[in-house]
Parts: sequence; structure tokens; C-alpha cells
Amino acid sequence: MMNDRDKLTSLTVNLGLFSNIFLSILKTSIGIIGHSPALLADGINSTSDVVYYVAVKIFMHHARKPADAEHPYGHRQLESISAIVVGAFILTTGIAIFWESINKVYELITHTQTGQSASIFALIIAVFTFCIKLYLYFYTRRNVLKTHNPTLKALANDHLNDIMASVAVVVGVILGRMGYYWMDPAAGAIVAIYIIKTGFEIVMDSSNELMDSIPDDNFSKEIQSEAMQVKGVIRIDELGIHRFGPYYTVAMTIEVDGSISVDAGHHISQAVETRLLDKYSSGLRKVHIHYHPFDYRRVVDLEAPVTEINQGESL
Repeated sequence: MMNDRDKLTSLTVNLGLFSNIFLSILKTSIGIIGHSPALLADGINSTSDVVYYVAVKIFMHHARKPADAEHPYGHRQLESISAIVVGAFILTTGIAIFWESINKVYELITHTQTGQSASIFALIIAVFTFCIKLYLYFYTRRNVLKTHNPTLKALANDHLNDIMASVAVVVGVILGRMGYYWMDPAAGAIVAIYIIKTGFEIVMDSSNELMDSIPDDNFSKEIQSEAMQVKGVIRIDELGIHRFGPYYTVAMTIEVDGSISVDAGHHISQAVETRLLDKYSSGLRKVHIHYHPFDYRRVVDLEAPVTEINQGESL
């Protein structure tokens, strides 16, 4: 399954890389020749896309390495790190484009620079870019659902960002050709705002994954519910979920009857581990279960209702 996932990830990244190489050359050259600051800004954005796509390929290559003595859980965390790199590139590119575009708008409004309408080729390229990016977005988004790869999610968001950017370029070029010359660089500033927003969201989402935030409250409740189905589990005391690439590792502390033997407690914890791994075989890599005796006095002291010993499935 992981080989198929890696092949699909690699195919998606390669398609995006070669598309952006082509678009960066096309948009940058036409943006300069056709006198369109908005298209030029979009071309610079595509050039930065090429740079971080190369970085992504390097990270993805190392993420496929198997577990070793120094990395017993493997190297899949590099997928989240790769997504942060993507977000950082997008963020810095957006800030630079926004600053340049705002300066251009100011110069045109104050008449310190003469305006010039963009070529019709700039409009054609912007529409062409919109079509390509629309296809890449839906293709990448579909593969995100298949692979659950945070890097592909970041790339899909960037494609959506490029779609918005292309729409802004089309509007800016059309208004610029109507005599509103400042609208072309203003469209470039709008492009930059979308770029900055996308970069910030990617960095925050990927950082949350690296900071061990529980991915989903419903997922946490499902795991606890499954554990409580095992006979002998009285209470879930602690639950930690840590993400390693596409997989999760669960560390759980359960409470059992303190009068049973150590061997019986071990069988209960083994049953919980087996149940969770069988239930979530495609999502869990490891499950660590620790057990300790249920303290009825503590429950009484807290004036909380005593949980009855579970009579669920037998071991």
C-alpha cells in the first residue's frame, strides 16, 4: 500500500513540477513582453513553485526511507516538514509580490510612471493558466483523499491559490486595456494576498501535525469507544495520538480491576491493542497500552459516578 501511495505522490508532484516549469517560462516572458505586471507577478509565483517543488521531491525521497535505529518510526514526518517548506516559500513569495505591486500602483496613481495597457497575449495566457491549474487542483485534491499526504494537500491549496490568481490577472488585464492602468498591478497585489493567505494556512496546518495535536475529536472518541468494548477495561485514563506521516501512534492508559493478576491485566491490554490495530489497520502503526488499577476511592472523592466494569467482548 505504501508503494502505491508513494508512486501516486511522486506522479502528482512530477506533474505539478513540469507544469509549473512550463507556466513560469510562459507567464514571465509574456508578462514582460506584454507589459502586464499582474501576469509577471503570477509568473514569479510559478517560478517559486518550481523551486519548492524541487525541495518537495528531495523531502519525499528521504521520507520513503525505512525505519532505522535513529528513527524507529520511520522518516514520514518529513512529509509534514516538506509541507512547511512549501508554505514558507509561498509566504515569502507573496510578501515580495505584494510589496512590488503596491509600489507600482502608487507610481501609476501619482503619475510618476506612465501606464501601458497589457497585450492581448497576456489575457490569453492568463485564461490558459486558469484551465491548467483547475485541472491540477482537482487531480491533486483527488490524490490527497487517496494518500492523506500533507504535502499534496499543501500543493492542492497552492493550485487553488493559482486559480484565484489567474482570475485576478484576467480582470486586471481587461481593466488595464480599458484605460485603468493601475488595475493591472492592483490585480498583482490581489494575487499576492491569496498567496500570503495560502502560505500562512499551510504553515499552521503542518505545524499542528508536528506539535502532536490530536487530529480529530471524533477520531479520539472512536478509539476510546473501541477500547471500552474490551472486557475488563473500566476507564480510559489517558490518550495520546501522535502522527508520523500518514500513520498515527496511540499511547493509552487504561484502568482495570486492581484485584486481577498481572497476567490478566496484560491480556486485557493486549486485547485493546489488537482490537485497535485491526479496526484501524490502514491508519495506525503502533499502539502502546499501559494499565493500572482502578481506584474507586478516587472516584468517590471526586463525587463522580462509578463506572461499572465493562462486560463487553471477551478476550
